[in-house]
Amino acid sequence: MLIAVYFKMAMRVNPPYGRRNKGKHYYTMWQTMFEIDTKYLPIKPIGRGAYGVVCSSVDQETNEKVAIKKINNVFGNRTDALRMLRELKLLRHLSHENVICLKDIMMPIRRKSFKDVYLVSELMDTDLHQIINSSQLLSNDHCLYFLFQLLQGLKCIHSAGILHRDLKPENLLVNANSDLKICDFGLARTNNTEGQLMTEYVVTRPYRAPELLLGLDSYGTSIDVWSVGCIFAELLGRKPIFRGTGSLDQLKHIVNVLGSVGDADLEFIDNTNTREYIESIPYTPGIPLAQDACLRSFKKD
Repeated sequence: MLIAVYFKMAMRVNPPYGRRNKGKHYYTMWQTMFEIDTKYLPIKPIGRGAYGVVCSSVDQETNEKVAIKKINNVFGNRTDALRMLRELKLLRHLSHENVICLKDIMMPIRRKSFKDVYLVSELMDTDLHQIINSSQLLSNDHCLYFLFQLLQGLKCIHSAGILHRDLKPENLLVNANSDLKICDFGLARTNNTEGQLMTEYVVTRPYRAPELLLGLDSYGTSIDVWSVGCIFAELLGRKPIFRGTGSLDQLKHIVNVLGSVGDADLEFIDNTNTREYIESIPYTPGIPLAQDACLRSFKKD
């Protein structure tokens, strides 16, 4: 069984600056003020990151456990604001058991001057990154079940014409029953149409596909599928299979594991320097995955 770790309860405080409650109550945690609807009670912090603090709560109307994510100063950076808007629009239209469900967006008291956004979603116990880096034993069945759910959720996303563009263990939430849900659609976008260019600086490096490392600005669903393969390898070996220090070094690691590529496979590369770098890597036949140190923990049934 997968076990979640929770922190102590948040502290209930009075409304700031003499503000009236107006259907809200206030908590403070990790030096962050939460202004949430009174139907959500109680709350306790469970995580924080670059975009804000996440706490767990109970919807008193449905008696359902939920996660509340506060995004601070959402309009302070135009790029971050657009990413949040994109994520909201996508999650409102995606419905699948292996994709996180957005349940509510809290309406602010001051609708013309609010700065923070509160999103309510399903509550999960942990994420795949925490599991991989824990002492939790993972059987072959665990690994295959996680992979199956990830592919199911990804099929739903791709069928809707969406690229996730940031699949990694941290963005795969898991509960105590080993159920998995894909989250964090901040970098997601609709699939590329002919002639439309997209940024290549997406996906965290250990899970970034070769076409992104090579700087291509036109790509498709294959970048997410590559990330899935990297995640599966990490599940088996409990560490990333490709760990480069930069884009070119990442390519070198990939070639060393998968083997050198032929001239026909390099024809699509327009950047002369990048192509020469790949050709300069000494020939290697690659490492059979069954012999790779990262995958030796996989037990044959």
